[in-house]
Amino acid sequence: MNTPSAPPGITVVIPHLNQHNALARCLAALDAGTRKPVEVIVVDNGSARSPQVVVNDYPWVSLIHQPIPGPGPARNLGAARAQGDVLAFLDADCLPDAHWLAHIAAHMARDPHRILGGDVRIERKGHRLDAATAYQAIFAYRMDRYIAQQGFTGTGNLIVHRKVFDAVGPFKGLHHAEDRDWGQRATFAGYRIGFAADLVVYHPPHTATGLRLKWDRQLAHDWTRCTGLGGRIRWAIKALLLVPSPLCAVAEVATSPRIKGARNRVMALIGLTSIRLYRARRMLSLLRGHDPERLLHRWNRIDLP
Repeated sequence: MNTPSAPPGITVVIPHLNQHNALARCLAALDAGTRKPVEVIVVDNGSARSPQVVVNDYPWVSLIHQPIPGPGPARNLGAARAQGDVLAFLDADCLPDAHWLAHIAAHMARDPHRILGGDVRIERKGHRLDAATAYQAIFAYRMDRYIAQQGFTGTGNLIVHRKVFDAVGPFKGLHHAEDRDWGQRATFAGYRIGFAADLVVYHPPHTATGLRLKWDRQLAHDWTRCTGLGGRIRWAIKALLLVPSPLCAVAEVATSPRIKGARNRVMALIGLTSIRLYRARRMLSLLRGHDPERLLHRWNRIDLP
């Protein structure tokens, strides 16, 4: 391997849990980029077997261990050990574009105190998409919308100067939606989160089962914020409105530039309907007393392809 040429000051932090195959692909993508990483910290979060054999292929990767469960604590430990002035948070199951690090360097040189959320796109194999993949291609990881509408961006492609990170404070643990919580704290503190369309990473599509597990975790987080009788009533109304809601998305599915072909658009609508009906059932089950802890601890226990 050639001498690393990435600009000094950028540390890539990657939390990892039982995703050895995905991590190998992620590190290979970093290695193939137009700029080689200088420092990458993989934080294992309690995998059944250590990913040491994966990171051994890359001398610029350090492996550390965080026994406290949750991607938030894993990212916090990586940030604490980082030597760089800029923290680039990347998920183990994401494939960074070849120019990802180069674009990070350019953005941070222009405005080092800005928080950046990059574009997360669904990785595709072939032109005929199944329902889960077609749905995700349109609706998943819409960082531009999260930033504009909710004041946060996903931590799978988050860039921040470490002084800003320290000022906002660490990510919270497994019982919180750590990306939303951190981003909204940053926004409340007056920091500006910008969407950087050229910071592209690719995420493999979840299977239908993986999507349900992801929503289990999200709903468990949302349930902790639902307090009092008024909150329970709003929760029930939202659950019921999810049932007919796919009808309101027909126009978006029909015109979205994120997929092509009539068949794929039909599959996207099928996937959307399936996941929203699942969400409605889960929300009503929580309202009836289902333990949210069971939903949290099912999260991220399978390796992606």
